Amino acid sequence: MRLLQQPGTLRFQKERNTMLKTDHVILLDGAMGTMLQQSGAEIGKVPEALNLTDPEVVKKIHRQYIESGSDIIYANTFSANRYKLSHCEYSVEELIGAGVRNAKEAAQGSPVKVALSVGPIGELLEPNGNLSFESAYDMFREMVVCGEKAGADLVVFETITDLLEMKAALLAAKENTDLPVFCTMTFEQNHRTFTGVSIEAMATTLTSLGADAIGVNCSLGPKEILPIAKKLSEWTPLPLIVKANAGLPNLNSNTYDISAEEFAETMEEYLSFGVSIIGGCCGTTPDYIRCLKERLKGKMIGNREYLPRSVLCSGSQAVVVDGVRVIGERINPTGKKLFKEALLNHNTGYILTQGLEQVKAGAQILDVNVGLPEIDENAMMIEVVKGLQSVLDTPLQIDSSHASVIENALRIYNGKAIVNSVNGEQQVLDRILPVVKKYGAAVVGLTLDENGIPNEAQKRFAIAQRIVEAAKGYGIPKEDVYIDCLTLTASVQQKEVQETLKAVQMVKEKLGVKTVLGVSNISFGLPNRELINHSFLLLAMAHGLDCPIINPNIRSMMDAVDAYNVLYNHDAGAKQYIERHNTAAPAVTPAAKKSDMTLPDAVIGGLKEMAGRLTQELLQTTDPLEIINQMLIPALDRVGDDFESGKIFLPQLIQSATAAQAGFEQIKLSLSKKPAAESVSKGKIVLATVKGDVHDIGKNIVKVILENYGYDVVDLGKDVPIETVVQETIRTGAKLVGLSALMTTTVVSMQQTIEALHQSGADCKIWVGGAVLTEDYAMKIGADFYAKDAKQSADIAKKVLG
Repeated sequence: MRLLQQPGTLRFQKERNTMLKTDHVILLDGAMGTMLQQSGAEIGKVPEALNLTDPEVVKKIHRQYIESGSDIIYANTFSANRYKLSHCEYSVEELIGAGVRNAKEAAQGSPVKVALSVGPIGELLEPNGNLSFESAYDMFREMVVCGEKAGADLVVFETITDLLEMKAALLAAKENTDLPVFCTMTFEQNHRTFTGVSIEAMATTLTSLGADAIGVNCSLGPKEILPIAKKLSEWTPLPLIVKANAGLPNLNSNTYDISAEEFAETMEEYLSFGVSIIGGCCGTTPDYIRCLKERLKGKMIGNREYLPRSVLCSGSQAVVVDGVRVIGERINPTGKKLFKEALLNHNTGYILTQGLEQVKAGAQILDVNVGLPEIDENAMMIEVVKGLQSVLDTPLQIDSSHASVIENALRIYNGKAIVNSVNGEQQVLDRILPVVKKYGAAVVGLTLDENGIPNEAQKRFAIAQRIVEAAKGYGIPKEDVYIDCLTLTASVQQKEVQETLKAVQMVKEKLGVKTVLGVSNISFGLPNRELINHSFLLLAMAHGLDCPIINPNIRSMMDAVDAYNVLYNHDAGAKQYIERHNTAAPAVTPAAKKSDMTLPDAVIGGLKEMAGRLTQELLQTTDPLEIINQMLIPALDRVGDDFESGKIFLPQLIQSATAAQAGFEQIKLSLSKKPAAESVSKGKIVLATVKGDVHDIGKNIVKVILENYGYDVVDLGKDVPIETVVQETIRTGAKLVGLSALMTTTVVSMQQTIEALHQSGADCKIWVGGAVLTEDYAMKIGADFYAKDAKQSADIAKKVLG
């Protein structure tokens, strides 16, 4: 694997960035799929097959875009991955090789560059689906290696909605090719992707990982994408890309709703805030690119408003460290008997509960340390990081002294993490900082070296200065460096307490970096530790502490943070203070706290193991149907309501559904041991993506949710013939059929399937869903119901089947 600091990679990084440094717009092409459909070519199972079966059609489209003014054209390779080609007679190498060659031949004799277009794999990554990170990485690796071999000038990863999938793609390109990499994700009108990725998280992560340009494509028109791109411009210094659709789809005319002239007029507005790479997506044609070319000719790109920030993020939440941000300390075996037992017994459920409790108490970042000599720290760290990110959207601090543990955790981390830690020893810096840089993380630097921890503030400051300079040498900006001036125990080194506070202030004021302290170290060996910790925390924050590492479950510690924010004018109008303390409960400590997690709590928290165990315990005293109807289903309903209101996002919805499924499995197991066991299935449902449509992620998510509500789902897959849907509906006796379509061209097939079901006499209700559909159009083509998402699909199932 190529590390970013290797000379060859840095050399090429400089060369490829010069391609993007221009004062005029770089014009991309428009839609390939739209043009292929208009050509009347027989597309078959995958449109990429046309690269071999009808290459002249593909070349003609490329030439039309070049003649219209495109500076970069996308090869017809979007879906040519191993997963989507599993039932195709051609290999990845054959289709990508042919696709790139067709584009290169069309561009011959011109300065136009050819991009390898790479779309999503088509299957959800763990923990939301079954595809592992490394499997996704390997599929992307295969594509980019084939693309570079065929002569592509750059790689474009586009139309991706999962930030972790985009990370796998970006790493695959950077570690296996020397090609520049563009990354564009698809957002919805709520300014999040289908899987809940925020603009801030996307920008922070992809910028830190070293993409060459980032942006937005597909799903929406230029008017709808405009505020999304504007916000993106404030969160990254990278060149910005926008490839908007030709407005929104009009299913009555099977077209999009804005003309080429209207498209170009709106796209001109993007220049004002620095968008420099522009093209078209679904519904756009060479006419749209021609209008763009004419409209943007001679126009200058505006200045950007980007300001560097200290940011950490998960896939859906960004935490800007511009004030005190609490790091929860409880996921750490030091001095914690129960936690050590959980690690030794592989009880990840307990660990996840610790995370959930800390976030509920107010932690904004979680420290994660699973180091015990008796366990495989590498494997456990990966498992815990995956587990925490499946139930929480809080950024994590990866805490280990082993470079391999840190790297393995950062590799599969969804977002931008912080690493705890390095110190002033050159060997440690040279071992850890390259890993931090490669994965775009932030880093904590401890003010100690081979001589130990200096007593004096000035000497600790000198080590901090050395760490900041070393990080800069590896390309890590000071916004991503956090200095821990080290809390010494007051019972042993009382006079050094003030030196720590002085060091914090010096680091903050003179180096301009963020500061961290493990606060509770101060009180070891003293009575009433909480009082000492509370007092020291207030003093430390007054001296410039940004990130206290504390136990957020101790109310007095969180109260100190709230009070500090009021007294130092960080909480305008004491708004947050009043909100949290107007009905304040008495302070409690973890020692006095009793765990009383219920089955609904476990489902809402997405704790699969806990939900299974609690269901098993309840079955000893409670009727199975009572558990289902009074606990599991109401919990799922609450999660669904939170999803609908935007409080949680798709990953949390899926994890809660999976936790509920663990409960259902225990009930099924219990009933199977009894004579004439009753079924817990709430009814049969047939699901299918209609004929001609190979997009099935949405349908797969609906399947997961419905199964976890207790329904028996017959999944017919994608590109399903009309007669198959009818036959399976009659054969299974299903009372409900769900049909999915993502493309405007396949909605006709959806209508024909509905008509065939009606004509067959099948006794069923039909509901439809898909990004291009509206409720009005669903009713027009004969559906009984329309669902905009998986939650509404479950509501329909409950209405029809109970």
